Amino acid sequence: MATSTEKIPRLLIVDDDLDLLQMMREHFERRGMVPDTSKTGGAAIELAAAATYDVVLLDVNLPDMSGLEVLGKLKAQHPEVEVIMLTAHGSIEDAIQAMKAGAYDYQTKPFRFNELEIHIQKAFEKVGLARRERQWVEHIGFESPRYKMVGSSAPHRRVMQLIEKVAPSDTTVLIRGASGTGKELVARALHYNSPRRNRPLVTVNCAALQETLLESELFGHEKGAFTGAVQAKPGLVEVAEGGTLFIDEIAEMAPGLQAKLLRVLENGHYRRVGSTREAIADVRVVAATNKNLEDEIKNQRFREDLFYRLNVVDIRLPTLTERRGDIPDLIQHFLQTRRVGPTPFTITPEALEALTHYPWPGNIRELANVLERAQILAEERTITLDDLPDNIVEVHAAPASAAGDDPHHLRDVERRHVLAMLKQEKGNKVRAAKALGISRRALYRLIAKYHLADDAAHSS
Repeated sequence: MATSTEKIPRLLIVDDDLDLLQMMREHFERRGMVPDTSKTGGAAIELAAAATYDVVLLDVNLPDMSGLEVLGKLKAQHPEVEVIMLTAHGSIEDAIQAMKAGAYDYQTKPFRFNELEIHIQKAFEKVGLARRERQWVEHIGFESPRYKMVGSSAPHRRVMQLIEKVAPSDTTVLIRGASGTGKELVARALHYNSPRRNRPLVTVNCAALQETLLESELFGHEKGAFTGAVQAKPGLVEVAEGGTLFIDEIAEMAPGLQAKLLRVLENGHYRRVGSTREAIADVRVVAATNKNLEDEIKNQRFREDLFYRLNVVDIRLPTLTERRGDIPDLIQHFLQTRRVGPTPFTITPEALEALTHYPWPGNIRELANVLERAQILAEERTITLDDLPDNIVEVHAAPASAAGDDPHHLRDVERRHVLAMLKQEKGNKVRAAKALGISRRALYRLIAKYHLADDAAHSS
């Protein structure tokens, strides 16, 4: 695409009305632009594959394919390009469909050129912003594609900006966020973009170990320090020498151990369990928690002095609901990096919409697990609504009841309809699924959901 330093948008106009196409070309040339034009969708896609455009003016009705189909292909080629749909027969339904498909705006013919120029300029500004953000995000390196942090929403960008600023320093960082929001990914990004990147990144989870075991794990122990200590063992503070120590779930650390960690943060001093010899650690500490540490301090479960030592830089991670716009990108990322089988899966628009509107209480971790499950269940390497858990599908269906329909009534109608098809086909599930227009797996799920097996059997 065009560079963000350009002040004039690179424009592509796609319309099968040759008179209007010529008129728009001449108008925008007088305004200093040099637009390319196309009268078919196929030619427009070829132009976009060979050139870089900022904004596309795209007619909804084209002779060879629909404008929405062209829109999808353009966005797949260049996600940053902004598309303004044009139509002579506008409707609210068409506009909603276009915006869902990724259009920037929707304009009805005839239009005023001065108003259209305003929309083009705003779209161009959005393109420039996206490119500038991509440029600084690309400065952040990741250890592998699997651990890459994905997204372009405003909350995610703020996190990435903080990582970029803080990573090069030795500053202690406290990462806060709900479970599944990616706290360990942030710790990894901080380490791999710091001068310590070639030294160890060592992780310890305070919730996974009892206090005595956690102390030995962190600081090591001498031979004979306790029953079972048959030989000396270095702690993770030693193992992480010169690198980064990531302490996860730090709110679960016992108060006595908090005091010993405080010493490490203050002057680097620590002792192995059972030793009288002081050692000095050169480690950067990054800590994470899903708890409110201020409340933990009030309830005397967390040391206030340790909190201030840890909270030099506070990175707060948004929930997936707060960065809902990143869900499509995250889905594509997981379908590539957590692939089940040799080739990537695709996903239907209905399934994508359902995943986008689900509230995700388990955040990104839940999304990744749902996609792994969907890949296992999907047929012909395409994820559909049938492959998603019932709770996600039910949330997707909820807007229909919100419009005034009784959800209990809708469930009853669905139950009776499925039962009628089973009776009509004399219990043959293959034919019943075909009559309903759904997969056999979806039919089995409906049979279990509505306990229809006995009813269908009695009717045959």
